[in-house]
Amino acid sequence: MSAGEGVLQGLSGVPLALRGPAPARVVAGFGFWLFLLSDIIMFAGLFAAYAVLSGATAGGPTGPELFEKPRVFLETLCLLASSVTCGFGTIAMFRANARAMYLWMGMTFLLGVCFLTIEGREFASMVAAGAGPSHSAFLSAFFALVGTHGLHVSMGLIWLIVMMLQVATLGFQPMVTRRLYCFGLFWHALDIVWIGVFTIVYLGAR
Repeated sequence: MSAGEGVLQGLSGVPLALRGPAPARVVAGFGFWLFLLSDIIMFAGLFAAYAVLSGATAGGPTGPELFEKPRVFLETLCLLASSVTCGFGTIAMFRANARAMYLWMGMTFLLGVCFLTIEGREFASMVAAGAGPSHSAFLSAFFALVGTHGLHVSMGLIWLIVMMLQVATLGFQPMVTRRLYCFGLFWHALDIVWIGVFTIVYLGAR
């Protein structure tokens, strides 16, 4: 054994020949956190664009004239509740309780669909009133930010369907539980982003 190998062995306590790659759960977790970080950076850019362009209405309708806050509040409650049910579903997964996991994740899916339905109706009513994304810079920034979040929710629902099928066919294998845990992180991150949207875009509308 060379002197360099002896130093490395002394630092780690593990012979160099016995070292291997990091466990799959560590690699997958690290990679997914990087993905979430990149997503947060993207949303930060969209928030910045909205903050700059929120006053550029081109003489058209402003936020208070367009936003129906009671409907947005109901939309927010749906997403917040879905985050709670997703958390209970994750706990059921760790306990290998398939029935409870299906129940809670099914509720998460339904609440997510309700959220998208309310958001879709909001978009449709705005476009029908002539307040589409091409009307002003303010509306372009609004549709870009809120629409991107809605697209992420749609992708999350598709991901959830795939995960339920994997649990049904493969059971609670480590690979499946890792993926379902990552889905939970993704869904909670969307919840955090929406709190920012609700606070800055809707409550801060001027």
